[in-house]
Amino acid sequence: MKTTIEIHDELLARAKQHAREVGGTLRSVVEEGLRMVLATPASSEPYRLPELSVGDPTDDDPLEAYSWQDLSEIIYEHPAEP
Repeated sequence: MKTTIEIHDELLARAKQHAREVGGTLRSVVEEGLRMVLATPASSEPYRLPELSVGDPTDDDPLEAYSWQDLSEIIYEHPAEP
């Protein structure tokens, strides 16, 4: 069956390059990609961010004494050292 789809230029260029490298066609690359995606069951679990907290949540907040203005000045007027 023929159909028309819009593909981002960079992705299309990469797909064409891949087809040339494997000695196939753009059609075969697209069909293989679709088969792979459709063979993978969709996850019913929502994505959860990994827990990357640092320190003890019961400790005092070291930033509590600062206003938003103070923090803005600290952040934007004193760039981090390399």
